[in-house]
Amino acid sequence: MGHYDRSKGYVAILGWSLNAIDAIDRFDRRYVIVAPPWAEEYANRYDIPYIPWNFERLNERSMEIAQRLQKEGVDVAIPLYEETVEWAGAINSVLLGNPRLMGQSLLFRDKALMKRRAQLGGIRVGIFEEAQDKSDVIRFLTRVNQALLKLDGDPNDPIHLKAFDKAGCLGHRVVRTADDVDNIPEDEFPVLMESHLDGWEFAVEAFIKDRKIQFMNISEYVTLGYSVFVPATPDLEKWRPRVEEEIEKLIEAFDIDFGFIHPEYFVTSDGKMYFGEVAYRPPGFNAFELIERAYGFNAYQGMVLMFDPKTTDEEIAEFFPQEVVDAKGHAGCFGVYPRRRVVNELRIPADTQRDEYFEFHELQSPMQNKVPKRSAFGTHWGLVYFFGEDPYRLRDLLKAQEELDYYV
Repeated sequence: MGHYDRSKGYVAILGWSLNAIDAIDRFDRRYVIVAPPWAEEYANRYDIPYIPWNFERLNERSMEIAQRLQKEGVDVAIPLYEETVEWAGAINSVLLGNPRLMGQSLLFRDKALMKRRAQLGGIRVGIFEEAQDKSDVIRFLTRVNQALLKLDGDPNDPIHLKAFDKAGCLGHRVVRTADDVDNIPEDEFPVLMESHLDGWEFAVEAFIKDRKIQFMNISEYVTLGYSVFVPATPDLEKWRPRVEEEIEKLIEAFDIDFGFIHPEYFVTSDGKMYFGEVAYRPPGFNAFELIERAYGFNAYQGMVLMFDPKTTDEEIAEFFPQEVVDAKGHAGCFGVYPRRRVVNELRIPADTQRDEYFEFHELQSPMQNKVPKRSAFGTHWGLVYFFGEDPYRLRDLLKAQEELDYYV
């Protein structure tokens, strides 16, 4: 710290991520990390600029953090996690003198409000409703399948249940039967219910400045909740012009002047594109790290460029490469979840270790022998990373990992 450019913005990073801190410390912006009190000892030991704050506490003192950052001379706050998106909106409404940013952040945090705003903006979404209890879920499941003209004895089309304000796959359940509904804990309500969309699901990472897309990556899901790679195959990349149009609709509908968004979409067999959801923070599954491996630029630094009000057009043009053509290869990762109910040790499959596309893993030895039942998407035990030139070979390799035992 201390090597920053004083003509550039001073940014507050909301949340704790060592990858983000390392990247931003190597960048040319002055920064301060706003994170829970448990990070204080580490921050002090390594001279990380730090302000303690408990994001779970909401009371009459919540405004203090915005006032303190304003007094400190901070220009903008940047959220790292879903739980800090609302805080960034509230803080930036003060720092940037724009009260609208608080309301905007609520749209990003509440999936039901988000879907309604998208609909109002002319964006295609599936059928959705809110559920307060299990009886609402039964009614929605019944109505959806009646609308699909299901006969007695036909298997139900599934519906999806999602937590209003959790990141990505957390809290995501697929419900087909009344028994599935019975297994939902009462404390998970209220939830958002959605009809199932058959199609190709993918994610987008869009860096936005002055209401324009400055860089857009398409992340191809191999299996939702398990594996992803960037850039996508040519089969998915051919949709890029349509995807850009959809992102521009999001920019208009959600009134996004700057920042980073991570939306998810479905393309159906008849070529219709449906909006799933959008986040205003870095994606899960270490997508930023995959983008850096594929393209060579640091996405955390790119996000800082998008938020900083003092960023110049020249900086942006110099920073971002050209999508797809400038990629050095394709980077992907697989989220491991044990396939057995009882495990004793971590053992990387020999075929995986020998594969030239395999790079490294972040798996740990099991802390317990009994494997808890997987209750939702996204609860993996760690990631395994791959990199190679052929996206189709990488896709098949990631798919093959689902049939291998990493824990035995």
